Amino acid sequence: MLGGLTPRDFLRRYWQKRPLFVRGAIPGFSGIIDRNGLAALAARDDVESRIVERRGRRLETVPGPFPRVKAKSSGWTLLVNGVNLHVPGADALLQRFRFVPQARLDDVMVSYAAPGGGVGPHVDHYDVFLLQGPGRRAWRVENKRFVAEKGDLLYLPPGVRHDGVALEPCFTYSIGFRAPRGAELGAAFLDWLHERGLPQAEYRDPGIAPARRSAEVPRSMAAFAQALLSRIRWSRRDVELFLGEYLSEPKPHVVFKPANSRRSLAHSLVRLDPKTRLLYRGRRFFINGESLELGRSSAARLRELADCRIVHGARLAHAPLAGLISTWRGLGYLSLEKS
Repeated sequence: MLGGLTPRDFLRRYWQKRPLFVRGAIPGFSGIIDRNGLAALAARDDVESRIVERRGRRLETVPGPFPRVKAKSSGWTLLVNGVNLHVPGADALLQRFRFVPQARLDDVMVSYAAPGGGVGPHVDHYDVFLLQGPGRRAWRVENKRFVAEKGDLLYLPPGVRHDGVALEPCFTYSIGFRAPRGAELGAAFLDWLHERGLPQAEYRDPGIAPARRSAEVPRSMAAFAQALLSRIRWSRRDVELFLGEYLSEPKPHVVFKPANSRRSLAHSLVRLDPKTRLLYRGRRFFINGESLELGRSSAARLRELADCRIVHGARLAHAPLAGLISTWRGLGYLSLEKS
């Protein structure tokens, strides 16, 4: 898939350094979803979608959901995010890129474009693999031009200007990687601290003298703010706990649906739902925005499920893991399947 490169070689030579185009990365790749299936996903309110249409020299973007997709003969594109959350084949495609830590995996976005369709020249701030499905797309990456055909793969590091235009009706599968930005991470961390009890105090100023300059911020108020904010403390453990919960938090539109099954844990396969993010650091685990810590033996077994996303239930059929699996099963975080 990486043009003869091992994952280690690819990460060393190309990852976040330069683009890579691989001809025939997945030979015979015929796609995972057809146009009707993609339109059906775009009609749902728990799925992110948009249509980009070319109007002269302008590109107009309309967000979904779309009760009905009115296909035009040229110049438009339907894009659907998170297809891996709803189509098993797309989730299997995403898992082929697990040589990059799962904390960095985002989703599989699928686009269907009519001839001339595209989203215009742009720069992404994250890594992305673009796998061509049925149909051809002309790419311009910086100053290079080429045509991607079925099964071809293009890797783009952040900051590389690119533009893809459909030459005929075509599908493109975008495997994206999340990379939290500084301001976003900082704001989320402050919210996390606030939920756990930032210092609370109310400003009081008894006995103040009449203001000589009414618009001047009082020195006592500035001193109060400095004293209050200086009481905010956090440790490395706090940061790791926040980061794990933050990275495993499902996107707002994600909905879990428990499966009706009475299978025995010890005689079943345990499979994480595609929507579930199960991460860990040491013996602390993070699942869909929540965290817990386990003993050494239990942690070792649960790490197998986190890494592989499917294990035999016999590995987990003892306390406290059996109770956890039962709870998560009831929440729809995982399912039990025939072994």
